[in-house]
Amino acid sequence: VFIAQSRASGSHRDVEDEELTRIFVMIPKTYTEEDLREKFKMYGDIEYCSIIKNKTTGESKGLGYVRYLKPSQAARAIEECDRSYRAILAEPKNKSSESFEHDYYSNNMRQDLRGNTLPFCMQPEFCSFEKTETRIQEPVSKRLSVISRLPFIQEQLFALFDLVPGLEYCDVQRDPHTNSGYAVIQYSTAASAIYAKYKLHGFEYPPGNRLTVIFLEDGNDSSE
Repeated sequence: VFIAQSRASGSHRDVEDEELTRIFVMIPKTYTEEDLREKFKMYGDIEYCSIIKNKTTGESKGLGYVRYLKPSQAARAIEECDRSYRAILAEPKNKSSESFEHDYYSNNMRQDLRGNTLPFCMQPEFCSFEKTETRIQEPVSKRLSVISRLPFIQEQLFALFDLVPGLEYCDVQRDPHTNSGYAVIQYSTAASAIYAKYKLHGFEYPPGNRLTVIFLEDGNDSSE
C-alpha cells in the first residue's frame, strides 16, 4: 500500500528514503541512541538512530527513530521487535512527522490496548512516560465507520483493511439513492482499529477519492 500510494509523487528511491526505511518507536526515557541501536541492529543494517528530546531540557521524550538501509529490514523490525516499542513506519520528514507522530502516540498508543501488550505502568522502564502524559481524549473502539464519495467493492475494501492484523469483518452497505460508499469495519482489538484509522483515514482509494475513517461505538468501555 505504501509503495503504490507514493510512487505517483516521486521516484522509487524517494519512497524508500522517506517512507519505507525509517521506523518510529516508543522507548524508555533512559535509552541512549546506542541503546536504541543495540536493540534494533539484529533486524538489519542501521543507517542512524535518533531520540526525540525536549528542546528546553534536553531530556528524552521516550520516542525515537531507527533508519535502516533497506525497506525489508524496517519491515522485519516492525514485525519482530517487542510489542512494547509500538513500532510503525515513520512519516516522511517533510510532513512534520515528529510533531504528528508524537501527538499520535501520546494520545492513542500508550494505553493498555486489549490483546496487545501489558500497560506501561506494569513495566518499570516505561513508568515515567505513563505518568507524564495526559490521558487519552478521543473515544476509541474496535469498530470503524468508513465513508467514501464512491461506492465500495466488498472484496477490495476487505483486502485493504485486512492489511492491518485482526480484521474480524467488513460490512459494505449500499444506498440505492446515492453513489456514495459506506462500510463498517471491526477488528479483534482496539489497537488494530486505532492503527487502521491512523493509516487509512485520508487514504486515496481509488486514487483521487479520500476515505473518511472514524470510530464507532462497540458497546465496550473506551476508557479501558
